[in-house]
Amino acid sequence: MKKLIIASLLLLGLSANNASAKTTYAGEKYGNTLNIGLGIGYYGYANGGTMPALHLDYEFDVAKSFTLAPFVTYMTYKNYYYWGNPHYPYREYYYRESVIPIGVKGKYYFDNILGAGPKWDFYLAGSLGFVIHKTVWEDTYYGDRNVSTDPSPLFLDLHIGTEYHLSKKAGLFLDLSTGISTLGLGLHL
Repeated sequence: MKKLIIASLLLLGLSANNASAKTTYAGEKYGNTLNIGLGIGYYGYANGGTMPALHLDYEFDVAKSFTLAPFVTYMTYKNYYYWGNPHYPYREYYYRESVIPIGVKGKYYFDNILGAGPKWDFYLAGSLGFVIHKTVWEDTYYGDRNVSTDPSPLFLDLHIGTEYHLSKKAGLFLDLSTGISTLGLGLHL
């Protein structure tokens, strides 16, 4: 099995060298990009559901076809919980959960390998960081305030994405992931 993995990586490396030698986009820079996206997030909170997300990151070139981007994402939702006891009325009480992942996203662009033209970018990425989580209950609620399983504050996410360049300064991107998927605007500064 180890030999198969090593052989596959070697073949991928050779393919990357051949593809970058054949394409005219080998010198393309990906950094200095502000990405603003709206989407859907899921991170074990939201009682097993999803919530709207606002994502912001800024990419820096680190190596050929590789960027690092500090990021912050804000997700929140309002939900209702039916509760009561002999001293308090039975009714639906509301609570609001807010989840804020903060960290760094590493992206590797496969444009050279895929032979993509200057209008398209294709990448795989991984995010690492931590999560700030807060639940706020209605003032008159006196029951159990634990509504989520409170997963680890460590944030890990895998991504696959693409960007279509509208111009040299702006593009539309789609980032699909295991936790927070977004559609947004990339501003190339």
